[in-house]
Amino acid sequence: MTTYVPKSVQEAMDAARLDGFRKKSRLRVQVKDQYYPVLRLWDDGFSVETETVPQLRGLVDLFDGARQLSQCLIVASEEEAGEVRYEFKRSTAAADRAPLDFYQAPDAPVGLIESQSD
Repeated sequence: MTTYVPKSVQEAMDAARLDGFRKKSRLRVQVKDQYYPVLRLWDDGFSVETETVPQLRGLVDLFDGARQLSQCLIVASEEEAGEVRYEFKRSTAAADRAPLDFYQAPDAPVGLIESQSD
């Protein structure tokens, strides 16, 4: 028994798969001023649609809706079935505040209350 699938059927299956990824993903990648939808995300990379996204490279920002997840240095790894896969050379998680340059004990007081003397 063979598992031959005609080219037109394979293209229709790939288009339906990409459409499913597009509908359920809130992820997007920002390159300069442009945003492109991300189809899938995994630990060391992500994929985008081949036809709607230009060839990406270098430093990009990864978003989930309006919330920035990370800043990544990427390189294209492979193209297959209508999607291009990119691998992270570096991925730095985004923070909502600046990092501290000193150690802060977990049980340190939040503030200092001074006593008022009249």
